[in-house]
Amino acid sequence: MNSNFQPFVPGTRTGLSPSNEVLKEEHEVSVLGGPQSSMAATTVVNIQADTVVPDHIVWSLFNTLFFNPCCLGFVAFAYSVKFRDRKMVGDMIGAQNYASTAKCLNIWAVVLGIVITIRLTVLLVLVFPGVIHAVMQNGGF
Repeated sequence: MNSNFQPFVPGTRTGLSPSNEVLKEEHEVSVLGGPQSSMAATTVVNIQADTVVPDHIVWSLFNTLFFNPCCLGFVAFAYSVKFRDRKMVGDMIGAQNYASTAKCLNIWAVVLGIVITIRLTVLLVLVFPGVIHAVMQNGGF
């Protein structure tokens, strides 16, 4: 066997004397703190995440300008502004109610606007040319 053989012991560093190793471990314990006791006090801080609720104000403005049957777009815009007011005050439940109402009104404004647009298109394409043709054949009004 080799005369310089040193047995491997986990946790020890080769080339350091045992007293030097103990000093290094004591230094690490003093820097990092002693062993933790099993009765350590813990503090739990619950941080409430901000709930993101869209205000639908751009959608409401679009509906006010383009799809405004029965003034639904304008009313939806008013509810979107009320949502922003409630959110600034800190009343998130009231703000969510206004946001859901604005969303519902926007959906109805879009649906009614599309239905009215389709009906007017059908009226202009199919019915109006027939009426003009019938009036022309009878010699005017």
